[in-house]
Amino acid sequence: MKLGLISLGCSKNLVDSEYLIGMLVARKGFEITNDIEDADVALINTCGFIGDAKEESIQAILEIAEYKRTGKLKKLIVAGCLAQRYAQELIDEMPEVDAVIGTGDLDKIEKIIDEIFENKKVVESSSLNFLADSTTERILTTSPHTAYLKIAEGCDRKCAYCIIPQLRGKLRSRTIEDIVQEAKNLAANGVREINLLAQETTEYGIDLYKKKALPDLLKELAKVEGIEWIRSYYMFPNSLTEELIEVIKNEPKVCNYFDVPIQHISDEILRSMGRAKSGDHIKDILNKIRQEIPEASIRTTVIVGFPGETAEQFEELKDFIQEFKFDYVGVFKYSREEGTRAHDMDNQVDEDIKQERWVELTNLQSQIAEAKNRELIGKVVEVMIDGVSSESEFMLEGRTMGQALEIDGKILTNDGTAKQGEIVKVKLEQNFDYDFVGPIVENETK
Repeated sequence: MKLGLISLGCSKNLVDSEYLIGMLVARKGFEITNDIEDADVALINTCGFIGDAKEESIQAILEIAEYKRTGKLKKLIVAGCLAQRYAQELIDEMPEVDAVIGTGDLDKIEKIIDEIFENKKVVESSSLNFLADSTTERILTTSPHTAYLKIAEGCDRKCAYCIIPQLRGKLRSRTIEDIVQEAKNLAANGVREINLLAQETTEYGIDLYKKKALPDLLKELAKVEGIEWIRSYYMFPNSLTEELIEVIKNEPKVCNYFDVPIQHISDEILRSMGRAKSGDHIKDILNKIRQEIPEASIRTTVIVGFPGETAEQFEELKDFIQEFKFDYVGVFKYSREEGTRAHDMDNQVDEDIKQERWVELTNLQSQIAEAKNRELIGKVVEVMIDGVSSESEFMLEGRTMGQALEIDGKILTNDGTAKQGEIVKVKLEQNFDYDFVGPIVENETK
């Protein structure tokens, strides 16, 4: 029987998808197909974080449901955050959906398959306790040399705009030993780069070890033979310690890459959001990174149009973006989500104002990135080759330590050959937005 997968949303959701298909292949003997029209069972792993993501998920469900009418598709399963958030509504209002499985019930997928083939309608969304470990079956959907590694699930923070704790549960950290074992398993299968995921990686281990244990974890992962690059995502400013900065600085395998979602810089907006202590605290942390690791790549995300955001507060954020000059900035318009504290706040910002502010910041960051990238022309950088370029079959593409998988820029090589996963040196000769083009000047192995 053939299984087709559509995975939407963030990389954390993608890892859940890899667990689901891994369990179905190992336990139920499914064959994976990339052609959804050829699938007997379709699994859609949805996102339900903000309005646009919900709309994308619903549209995907409707489109795939058509194959039950026009093709060979027999069963349709909806999983993920949208499924957790609106489980009963989905099963009640979309008759084409056979089963809904929430984020904390992934380990019930085998039972769900059995029940839907008994023509039962199934809803499993009552638990928020699932936590995979190194023995959980998994099939990678990334290139074979790179993988995401989820180190914790859930979140104990209560950011005013965020629904995630209600969809993912409380913080549940895996042990250092178990994470290291999975890294060894991945390395044994050819993975050279691991990307650490959690809702807030800097809060990893607080529940298990009563301290922020990411520095300890990074030091242990750096010992794993075969792993060459280790990158950590989603660092909460309040929890980004000097100890962590030192570990990233001193461990050669740990990428000098900081993904620090600040969300805003205005003290008043930060308090309303329930985020960092203050704008000055954020500035101190970011300046400390730049001081200790001048070559570090720093990514952030910001929210415009949060309830009560004034023109002056937006200008304060804009001025800081201009002053600090991040390498990458994800700009998001505030999404008013039911069930969050911000939903009922006064002074909601008009959608057209949100859009104007989004355009302003996005354009500003593009100008900053263009100027920064021009300064890199002529430099030689280390690049991990991801494979043949999506731009041209005559070029290879890859990334530096400062470019995260899928969300940042890439390096295109127009001269030279290398294997997928190989680390080469490339001379940067041209740049286009966040991407660079140049020849390979030295291979890892000769």
